[in-house]
Amino acid sequence: MNGGYGDDETGDDVEVPSETHTVCVLCGGGGLIADPKLAIIGGVPRTVDNGRPCPHCQTVGHFPGIVPPV
Repeated sequence: MNGGYGDDETGDDVEVPSETHTVCVLCGGGGLIADPKLAIIGGVPRTVDNGRPCPHCQTVGHFPGIVPPV
């Protein structure tokens, strides 16, 4: 047994990247950061958040190698 990873019986194949990546600390790996705006929807003021591209990782969400947060 290999701990449940990649069992042919269950079909749960987990892909392990060939190299180490560091998740972007600014966007949390999503590639977008919050950018809330005021909008009037149906006559009611609401906040909508479509997000904007992360300036730190350029919308990739991660960096190659091990990058400590600065």
